[in-house]
Amino acid sequence: MAGDDYRNDFSLPGTESHHATEVMEQHGAAQAGGSVQIVLQDEDGIRDAGTRQRVAGMLGEVEGLDKVAQVRGPYADSSAVARGEKIGYATVTLDVAAEEMPVEDTKRIMDTAQRIDGQDGLRVELGGEAVRAAEEGGGGAAEGAGMLGALVILVFLFGSLVAASLPVVTAVFAVGSTMGLIILASHFVTLADFTPPLMMLVGLGVGIDYALLIFSRYRGELLRQADSAPGGQGAGADGAGTGTREVGERAARIAMDAAGRSVFFAGCTVIIALLGLFALGLGSLQGVALAMALTVLVTMLASLTLLPALLSVFGGRIQRNVARRAQRQADRGRPAEGTRWRRWGGGVQRHPVVALLVSVVALGALAAPALNLRLGFADAGNDAPSSTTRQAYDLLAEGFGPGFNGPLMVVADGERGQSVQPAAGVLHEELRAAPGVADSSPPIPTKDPSAALVIVYPESAPQSEQTDDLVTELREDVLPPVEQRTDTEFLVGGSNAGALDFSSTVADRMPLFVAIVVGLSALLLMSVFRSVLIPLKAAVLNLLSIGASLGVITLVFQEGWFGVQPGPIEAFIPVMIFAIVFGLSMDYEVFLLSRIHEEWERTKEPALAVREGLAHTGKVITAAAAIMIVVFAAFMMSPDRMLQQFGLGLAVAILLDAVVIRCLIVPAVMRLFGLRAWWLPGPLAKVLPRVKLER
Repeated sequence: MAGDDYRNDFSLPGTESHHATEVMEQHGAAQAGGSVQIVLQDEDGIRDAGTRQRVAGMLGEVEGLDKVAQVRGPYADSSAVARGEKIGYATVTLDVAAEEMPVEDTKRIMDTAQRIDGQDGLRVELGGEAVRAAEEGGGGAAEGAGMLGALVILVFLFGSLVAASLPVVTAVFAVGSTMGLIILASHFVTLADFTPPLMMLVGLGVGIDYALLIFSRYRGELLRQADSAPGGQGAGADGAGTGTREVGERAARIAMDAAGRSVFFAGCTVIIALLGLFALGLGSLQGVALAMALTVLVTMLASLTLLPALLSVFGGRIQRNVARRAQRQADRGRPAEGTRWRRWGGGVQRHPVVALLVSVVALGALAAPALNLRLGFADAGNDAPSSTTRQAYDLLAEGFGPGFNGPLMVVADGERGQSVQPAAGVLHEELRAAPGVADSSPPIPTKDPSAALVIVYPESAPQSEQTDDLVTELREDVLPPVEQRTDTEFLVGGSNAGALDFSSTVADRMPLFVAIVVGLSALLLMSVFRSVLIPLKAAVLNLLSIGASLGVITLVFQEGWFGVQPGPIEAFIPVMIFAIVFGLSMDYEVFLLSRIHEEWERTKEPALAVREGLAHTGKVITAAAAIMIVVFAAFMMSPDRMLQQFGLGLAVAILLDAVVIRCLIVPAVMRLFGLRAWWLPGPLAKVLPRVKLER
């Protein structure tokens, strides 16, 4: 009812590009606000009398719309018409920043401009960040496909629609509740507009997983109690009655006491990993991190409260179904549940070095492309070919050159009250002669004469490495001598410079972020499992799986594998994937190792403990991973390139974590560690708090 107030804020105070924007705003530059480009094409020529009349009438209507500060048409500026006079553009200056532009006002501009589209061969397309935001659609199909896929896997796993529905219902209510909280929070903190789909992406995967792990332990306890009851398989589960209710309540208590504790601890590790994003100091990501941490918290609470309530309501029907299915399997002579996983664990333990080497080499090979990871931001050149923003982008590149879509803004900032026009004139001449520059505009004055702007058009496309190199060259080589000659400060801004500054900031602060997340998670694991080697192993393996997933993203989205349009990886994707995957990988580590630790405490035989841990958790971890992979991979259906990268990266990381790490590397490493796996120095044991997950 309150509605949302999502706002994108990728500003980075302290960077040169941010300083350039501040100077433009302080001195009243028109370019400080957002803008929309109305791109025109006419094979008979833009200056044709009939075309000119239609365009002038349309631009007059646009100038009278809300949020429009100024309209500068192609006939007022000869540089706004390309050679051949078949392509031109008009600039609509907004009185608000593009990210603050209401969608309905943008659509009004689009509708007004495109009324003349198609008249006598005239083509009209629109570009600009405000138009891109107005064209973006929701990801409802992706969420629906993910839930449907998860439900199918659960039905195959449990053989019952009722049993399969409980984890899905728990996740849906948790995600829905969190969505309401996030919508309210958007009025008080800055939350990016891509927060809801990311929240649903993680919330559905984590919510179904947590509920599944508790429910699987509940089902396992039902089977165990049925086997131990007089009469063997299925005894005590023949329908309603006091005995049946007591069996169900006892199974639920044991499941919550064991798997519930693991879920609570695993949720805490994910929350810690997400809140570690605050160490980066990136305002645009802090709101997203907070929202996603809240999502994990609510899904964890739903698994610990709503799920037990659902088990109480549907417990009798579930018990009957579990007993019937177990009896059918026994009648068919099928091996006991977990037998295949025991055999698998035994096979890996017989050849631990081979399993370890093959797995690590494979993960290293996948991670290698991530060394060439190039960060940036998607622009209209990555939009769907049928979108008006992509059409406008292509027309401008065709008419004015590839660099026209990503100009650099060089701001001349002089002393207050002193005109910088002479210095800006020198700057203009130097920039035109600089290598890599196609052209530069004459100095554009602001309301204050102590500042001016020169627009630089690179020879290369916005997402090209050559454009990034040009930004660096201007800042380090071209501008410093001009600053000394003119005694004026020059600042390079614009979207390309901003993306480069963002990427550099992320790279500089990444080591601190990794140290905080890995360090806190390792301390938690050390407290739980009373071991030094197990947390170190978990951290190294998680870094391997994250590196491999980033390598796959690099191959697909940066190198253009499988027909994907190549381009840079979204600048915040690596840190977000690191936080999410590190937390989720710790989930599986906790679920597997808690059961191994439980068997170790009982038998004191390390090899047996690993086999039994796999036998009890292999099936459920594989099913949980399959559900997450389906939910995450469904976001590949989204038209948004950023969501596609998230979906692929998370799906690949979970696949590798569940198949390669949990099934191959962990049994092999635990076999090689032997008794040393549970070693903890005495002084450290006294300092660390003791956290018990087992009953």
